Amino acid sequence: MNYDMPAHLKSSVIGAEVTIPITNHRLNLGTWKGIYFCEFRNSGGTRRLVLTIYS
Repeated sequence: MNYDMPAHLKSSVIGAEVTIPITNHRLNLGTWKGIYFCEFRNSGGTRRLVLTIYS
């Protein structure tokens, strides 16, 4: 039995990447928007954040 199945399903629905516009060297998120990092596993390990900037 795979006990990580709920975490895999939630991760598939939420997604693993986000594209954010940057205007005048600032994140252009708008008034009610934010960025949240989620961990769906009960015992998640260390994670890496990869940032790629296209100009």
